[in-house]
Amino acid sequence: MIRLHHVPQARSFRILWLLLEMGEQPEVVIHSMLDRSLRSPDYLALSPAGRVPALEIDGRRLFESGAITEYLCETRAPQLGRAPGEVERADWLEWLHFAETIGQHLANLTQQHIVLREDHMRSPTVMRLEAKRLEKTVEVVERGLEGRDFLLPSGFSAVDVQVGYGVMMARRFVRFDAFPSASRWLHHFETRPAFRRALEEDGEAEIYTRDFYEAPNA
Repeated sequence: MIRLHHVPQARSFRILWLLLEMGEQPEVVIHSMLDRSLRSPDYLALSPAGRVPALEIDGRRLFESGAITEYLCETRAPQLGRAPGEVERADWLEWLHFAETIGQHLANLTQQHIVLREDHMRSPTVMRLEAKRLEKTVEVVERGLEGRDFLLPSGFSAVDVQVGYGVMMARRFVRFDAFPSASRWLHHFETRPAFRRALEEDGEAEIYTRDFYEAPNA
């Protein structure tokens, strides 16, 4: 049994998509960020920080996306990972963890634009700085995709899922006119059956309700 605890549009989408790429059909438990279910004692026993994803698998639980991705690749989908000793191992690990750099800037922007509901709580300066920092991470991905279809020369892997989610969400805060390779890469995902199924199973959007969140000028 594989049970994934998931919030629509959140980082747990990466694990949902990855499991479907692997040919697995997890039980998906949908949670909301608008109530206190992620702070319940039962859920905190699965994810001590009260975040998603949380994955119940092989008689245990995992709650960190990077660790979940490595574990799934090692135990069930070696074709989506790069094992120690393989030429692309270091690059695979680099991209796997770079996804969290993207995610941190996304989290800060989400906090400023969405979670903080009162204008006096928000900082236009932070919004502008974080949008620029997020844009810089997309530039890194753009360079990494130059002349290739995926992040690794050998083809699609789990790091395309990890980083792909972050870049997909970055379009909510960053204009992509200067990123043709990243745009083409994201468009390619739309042809993947597992990605389309993940979108169908994602659940009703409750975090990002606008296509784009503009950083105020002042």
